[in-house]
Amino acid sequence: MEIKPFMVMEVLEKAKQMEARGENIIHLEIGEPDFNTPEPVKEAVIKAIKDGDTQYTHSLGKWDLREDIAHYYDQNYGVNISPEQVIITSGASPAMLIAFSTLLVEGGEIVISNPHYACYPNFIRFSGGTPREVSVKEEDGFKYRPEELIKQLTPTTKAVLINSPCNPTGNVFSPEELKKIADIGCCIISDEVYHGLNYESRDHSILEFTDRAIVINSFSKKYAMTGWRLGYLIAPPEYIRYMQVLQQNIFISVTSFVQEAGRAALKYCQKEVEEMTKVYNQRRLYLLTRLKAMGIAAKVPPTGAFYALANISKYTTDSYTFSFEILKKAKVALTPGIDFGSNGEGYLRISYANSLENIAEGMNRLENYLNDRIQI
Repeated sequence: MEIKPFMVMEVLEKAKQMEARGENIIHLEIGEPDFNTPEPVKEAVIKAIKDGDTQYTHSLGKWDLREDIAHYYDQNYGVNISPEQVIITSGASPAMLIAFSTLLVEGGEIVISNPHYACYPNFIRFSGGTPREVSVKEEDGFKYRPEELIKQLTPTTKAVLINSPCNPTGNVFSPEELKKIADIGCCIISDEVYHGLNYESRDHSILEFTDRAIVINSFSKKYAMTGWRLGYLIAPPEYIRYMQVLQQNIFISVTSFVQEAGRAALKYCQKEVEEMTKVYNQRRLYLLTRLKAMGIAAKVPPTGAFYALANISKYTTDSYTFSFEILKKAKVALTPGIDFGSNGEGYLRISYANSLENIAEGMNRLENYLNDRIQI
């Protein structure tokens, strides 16, 4: 089984080496909020530690946090789920591993878009399955066409994976699009990690349209909690026991006091989320203006997450080499589109999880580099 390198990490690691030599690098490659974790979260964890909340918890997670998540989905999406359908995980990645391993216990295929989040195929193969990639197009906002998606389903299809808001494209599925996908009748795995970072509409969960779905979510992006490693999945009742056994054997349970951080985030941090989202949107609008001026903006502007794809196909057919050239010569770290599948070739992913000042400097450097390249 082949596990491919995570190219964004290779770019980051090279950039860190250059910084250690004293070079000034603008980081627009990594998908990590540049905000501090909200104070209520920190305070909750400090209290939990002082209170001695440092032991194993139930393998599915603390009941109170599972109740809070069920309440959150009721309040925000109008869906009724039981806390017994919620499993707390150490971030979204373990949730993916548990979900894929459950569905693929006897093998089969998971349908994913191309381009896609870089780690999806690796998780699917590791779990004993096969990723079935469906090409999606720039003019469609890199989203499935349901009529084409149906043609890709086979007797061995275990689920269709969707990601909205999407990494790497930043695009968001509308309620109508989600309903059409749900109506296909296949099990849906919905990666909702970037919910909360939606700039032109409100978030919609796949659970609004079907209960035949597994939701993967995390506190990392919305609440600036990447280092806390806290996520969860929501699954139909019939999957929970098998998932629990996997959790018991592989992860045992999630750090007890970190689960209190999740409770505080859900209850007390909406104001901080709104402030972060407002700043992200300012950066998004600025970045899109710069990309359009350079003639490399995608046809459908991103409206969620904190990413934009830049179409650099007129400059190169090798985005991997191109990204390292930009890093070396322009001192800007960007993620090669090929990291996200063959249809990502010809693009660079730009993260605007950085200050407006740094984004502006990064775009100045990129524009100068591209202009010099044309002149040569």
